[in-house]
Amino acid sequence: MTKFNAVSAKNTENAPNGIGLYSQTVAFSHYNNLSAQLPIEPKTGNLVAGGIKEQAEQCFKNIEAIVNSIDHVMSDIVRITVFVKDIQDVDAVDEVYKTFFPTYVPSRTTVAVEALPMDALVQIEALVSHGEGTIPNAPQAGDLIKLTNNTANAPTNPLSTQTVSFSHYNNLSAQLPIDPKTGRLVAGGAKEQAGQCLKNVKSILESIDVPLDDIVKVNVFLKDLSDTEAVNEVYKTFFPDSAIARAVAYVPARTTVEAAALPMGALVQIEVVVSHGDGTPPQEIEDRHGIVIWANNTENAPKNSLSTQTVAFSHYNHLSAQLPLDPKTGELVVGGVKEQAEQCLNNIKAIVESIDHVLDDVVKVNIFVKNISDMDAVDEAYKTFFPGGVPARRTVGVSALPNDALIQIDAVVSNAEGTPPKA
Repeated sequence: MTKFNAVSAKNTENAPNGIGLYSQTVAFSHYNNLSAQLPIEPKTGNLVAGGIKEQAEQCFKNIEAIVNSIDHVMSDIVRITVFVKDIQDVDAVDEVYKTFFPTYVPSRTTVAVEALPMDALVQIEALVSHGEGTIPNAPQAGDLIKLTNNTANAPTNPLSTQTVSFSHYNNLSAQLPIDPKTGRLVAGGAKEQAGQCLKNVKSILESIDVPLDDIVKVNVFLKDLSDTEAVNEVYKTFFPDSAIARAVAYVPARTTVEAAALPMGALVQIEVVVSHGDGTPPQEIEDRHGIVIWANNTENAPKNSLSTQTVAFSHYNHLSAQLPLDPKTGELVVGGVKEQAEQCLNNIKAIVESIDHVLDDVVKVNIFVKNISDMDAVDEAYKTFFPGGVPARRTVGVSALPNDALIQIDAVVSNAEGTPPKA
């Protein structure tokens, strides 16, 4: 019997199947990574009849069916991500949302995107706690506690918790450029708004005694991708944050995408995933104290001074989004979306192999495409890298990507050996 956690992919007939390309949920260690759920009726395979409210309800029903199928409940969800076609539909989604989370609310991110598969109006994904872990035939600490926290020093929202901690990770709600004292967007453009988003992130982390340099992954959503340079100016003033991090030039993994719209008409929204070395009780001190962050870059994939290719902490590796860039030239590969998808996945494979892992260790894949109708061509390439259809998956259509690429892919990878405590 192995002492290591194993990748555990599961599917239920009570939710839409992944047509052999992905699993409904992939558990590893203390988290279940669910595929983004479309408003599909499992019995028919078609979109549910009705408008945004009916579609949102079907998405949540599908999530609930998956969660129930793995002997969990909706209150085990630590993070919800809502993708809508029209930002004005969020109020209708929220009406439904409240019926599934009447008391406890997870951390949350809401983004309007250019397109969704099957021309859906909404797509919702969830990250679920998994206290029993995934060591075969050896349940772990099934009674781990989920810790929630809000601070008045960052914007509060009755429909989301600022940060939800479980085991060795903190999952923060995406931060808008809201001044917590006024509840309004800060004055200025993308630069000022990015600064406020990061200030809010920092305030939340300070409220739980965690420094910025414990962030392992940053997701930046921009209304206009041309604002990237302005955001980066501010970003560099926050990362690295400490003398230790500056000494090794540590920056988190990062994904940047263009949103069709953001809540409150914001120009920027920033979401982070944070390491939690102290763990959540009743994890033993000797098993959790001082676990280190391992950041890694390889010459076999494109490098970026503002992001690390992969950041490992405890039992997960978080990869920066990969563009279809040839690492030798730094240029987009020749060809169409199929060739670009293949290059993205080759870059992911190179990163994964550079840390002594294999693609079978991938638990979640996030795909951003310029044209949602390109997914058939993308899937042709995808199947050659993931023939077993194991990783959970999210697919969204965006209006623009860095380098004018047609596709961008990021991934979350299991890390069975974990990261060691400080020497």
